[in-house]
Amino acid sequence: MADRKQIKSKYTADRQIPGAFEGETVTRRAFMTTTGQVAGGVAAAAFLLPALGFAFGPVFEEYHQPWQVVGNTEDFGPDTYVPRTINLVEGIGDSGKSTVYVRKFNPRVDQVMKKQDEYNNYIAISTSCMHLGCPVHYVNAAQRFICPCHGGVYDFVGKVQGGPPVRPLDRFYTRVADGKVLIGPRFSVNSELQRFSPRDPGEPLDGVGQYLYPSTPDLRKIPGTGGSQ
Repeated sequence: MADRKQIKSKYTADRQIPGAFEGETVTRRAFMTTTGQVAGGVAAAAFLLPALGFAFGPVFEEYHQPWQVVGNTEDFGPDTYVPRTINLVEGIGDSGKSTVYVRKFNPRVDQVMKKQDEYNNYIAISTSCMHLGCPVHYVNAAQRFICPCHGGVYDFVGKVQGGPPVRPLDRFYTRVADGKVLIGPRFSVNSELQRFSPRDPGEPLDGVGQYLYPSTPDLRKIPGTGGSQ
């Protein structure tokens, strides 16, 4: 009858490992190696997990911008902007508010847009600069949006004319109900003013840029978001 396979002892002394102690089951070298690997894994996770959360967090983030009245239809003309204050985030007071510039659709200057639809009979421009998010203001005499922080300059329709911004100013969906102009969710645009779901400042949308930064999924429910139209 064949001899049974000899069972290796769990004790390092029985296995005649140099430097082993009586009753020891793990060598000091193995213990230190394992400890170093665990510490390295924890350090790597400390750097990697926040980066992954920053990159993929917006994919799972829900974005709900309420529709809100900003004035009567006759309050806004096609040749200049009227500033209005809206709530970007409800329930947090003044810190959740922002200024937008609103005007009526102007076929002469808005012909660069692919088409007019129910969401852009009135144009609402965000005041957040697409460089670092600093507030811009509209200069009526120059018909330009100016960022005083880093010299960003945008033309009348919000397209970049100078400075470091990587894309045109964001916009808001608008609609008309009972003679009132309402502003809804924000969206981003590329250099051809094609609509995309919102991106953060500093994230370009031309070329491969539109694929490098995650979008906000729930805005795909609104026609024209998530890509060109």
